[in-house]
Amino acid sequence: KAKGQKGKKITLKIAKNSIRISSDGGRRLDLSKMGITTFPKCILKLADVDELDLSRNMLKKIPSSIQKFQKLRWLDLHSNQLEELPEAIGTLQNLFYLNICNNKLTTRNLPEELNLLKNLRILNLGLNCLDSIPTSLGALKELKEIGLFDNALTTIPNSVTKLPKLMKLNAERNPFPDSTNQEEHADSIKCIETFYLVQDKDLCCSCLKTCQDERNKLNKLRNVTSSPSKKPSFPLLLTPNSSAKDNQEEWRLR
Repeated sequence: KAKGQKGKKITLKIAKNSIRISSDGGRRLDLSKMGITTFPKCILKLADVDELDLSRNMLKKIPSSIQKFQKLRWLDLHSNQLEELPEAIGTLQNLFYLNICNNKLTTRNLPEELNLLKNLRILNLGLNCLDSIPTSLGALKELKEIGLFDNALTTIPNSVTKLPKLMKLNAERNPFPDSTNQEEHADSIKCIETFYLVQDKDLCCSCLKTCQDERNKLNKLRNVTSSPSKKPSFPLLLTPNSSAKDNQEEWRLR
């Protein structure tokens, strides 16, 4: 070990004593917060564990020998100093949870083999140095949650945002070109709608009927009889912080 480089040495005995039983009955090797600077080779003898937690250490590299953990379903590497991941990570076909948040990963050093993790449900890439997301991650059809927050992203590929089972995508605090894009990608995959005041003629029949029905419900609640001379007011088309404009065409074009 180089002079001045410090880190706790993990022995096989320490590793065995760090095995816990997870809530679903799996065997979890918990070596988090141990001050580890290099991947402990001794844990390769415990490669039959279901979960491996190496988070909150000072690891700079994960070796290709990680492929020996073929039963691994859960891998937590967050809060280390990782600058790259080995291509061999793509061999962990049983992995459904991968947390590599808060490291020093760049887009160039994300292995393309990540797209081989066909059973992955949760992927956390937040707090890294990513300036783009590989479109190949669109191959992860089982993905339900992905964290991309606190990176240097300016866009997110459609192949990722349109994953069939994706329920949550957190992309907060990225330098998207405008606030609209940032809103669209932030926190979760859902339709974020912007409503404007419009005239009757600009609505399709279905939308117009919906707005009229809602207006009628509101009027009934207020026990107010609608007057024919009144202009329609479509309350659902107003955002909470909107103020009505006299010139409706000008409002719509802004």
